[in-house]
Amino acid sequence: MAKQYETVIGLEVHVELATKTKIFCSCSTEFGGAPNTHTCPVCTGMPGALPVLNKKVVEYAMAIGLATNCEITRVCKFDRKNYFYPDNPQNYQISQLYLPIARNGFVEIETGSTKKKVRIHEMHMEEDAGKLIHDEWDDTSLVDYNRSGVPLVEIVSEPDMRSADEVIAYLEKLRTIIQYLGASDCKLQEGSMRADVNLSVREAGTEPFGTRTEMKNLNSFKAIARAIEGERERQIELLEAGKSVIQETRRWDDNKESSYAMRSKEDAQDYRYFPEPDLVPIVISDQWIDQIRARQPELRTEKLERYKKEFDIPQYDAEIITSSKHMADIFEAAAAICGKPKKVSNWLMVETLRLLKDHGMEPEDLRFSPENLAKLVSLTESGAINSSVAKEVFEKIFAEDVDPEAYVEEHGLKMVNDEGALEEVLKKVIADNPRAVEDYRGGKEKALGALVGQTMKLMKGKANPGLVNQKLKEML
Repeated sequence: MAKQYETVIGLEVHVELATKTKIFCSCSTEFGGAPNTHTCPVCTGMPGALPVLNKKVVEYAMAIGLATNCEITRVCKFDRKNYFYPDNPQNYQISQLYLPIARNGFVEIETGSTKKKVRIHEMHMEEDAGKLIHDEWDDTSLVDYNRSGVPLVEIVSEPDMRSADEVIAYLEKLRTIIQYLGASDCKLQEGSMRADVNLSVREAGTEPFGTRTEMKNLNSFKAIARAIEGERERQIELLEAGKSVIQETRRWDDNKESSYAMRSKEDAQDYRYFPEPDLVPIVISDQWIDQIRARQPELRTEKLERYKKEFDIPQYDAEIITSSKHMADIFEAAAAICGKPKKVSNWLMVETLRLLKDHGMEPEDLRFSPENLAKLVSLTESGAINSSVAKEVFEKIFAEDVDPEAYVEEHGLKMVNDEGALEEVLKKVIADNPRAVEDYRGGKEKALGALVGQTMKLMKGKANPGLVNQKLKEML
């Protein structure tokens, strides 16, 4: 009988915070920019330059801590983590080891029909390192310090996950919470959310953990799922062959779908941590926590509950719309303007999702205003334009946020409801299509469709389809 194995997974998630400036200096945190242009003596580690803590970083970290059910540490402080690496300008990183800002939290995840709590061990604030750019052609490495000193929170989970599905559910839940808080955009492709996966396997039913490895370089949910499957198989093969798993840090190569060892895993003592001498401890009062708590926005779970009561839209639609705070904001504002939540939801669920997919965009990238979407709904509902014109206009709204009323006026797209003009066209269509007329009179319902099509063509798609159907039947 083959042995059954259980996978045990814990995550370290790094999230870049959405502050305008860095954690210990006033340099810009904006993504992009020419190399080494968002830098100063502090974030490039010049001797004698002193750090000054950005208060907004602490507030974002507290907000994430509260939203993930953590206890906020009333007196927390920074520590120096000493290591030499070219992208780390001071040869140490300012982080938190002994008194992190938040501890002992959890988030609830759902996979299929099962709910589960994933515990959060702790969450700490730290500064990001710079970025090494390896030039294969010259065989050199260059350093860009723009990212050095960008504020991070590192969220360390307990080893509570057992499959790639649970890991993705946990990451999606964290991402949604943090995006709703406005604390980070959590774009994996830009590195503003990064996950390191700690994974071990053990024989099913046994208590002790196996030896874990840590995998880095995972910049999409698909890569994370593939890396988990790959590493699980690699460890099981080693154990089946009677070998042991080595505790090490591995780098996942998504193109080759395999990982390779980077270095043996360091322990805390290798970093010679000691309290950061240049920063005072942070004392967090109950009053400050209450302030942050009062500012917390409605999170997705609460929003879903409210949508059920307030709007007549299917549960599935509500789940898709609220999965992006930006899309939920557009939905609520447009529904408030036109008073037709179901119609607004339809435009978001069908045409918006289709265009996002066609353009390879995320809901966060939507640039049209709720006002223009609401106007489009009103134009369609009042019968001013028909559905095919509405789709054409929506593509323009999606791309350029045009005012649909002005656009329809300018391009002469209003629906023709003039019965006199319609009758003239219908007479011509009936005269030009004797065969279809004969078929319809002989009981072939389909023939009517051909006549409606001809009429719409002659009226450049601007006739009211309902009226065309009704008039045709009368005249035949």
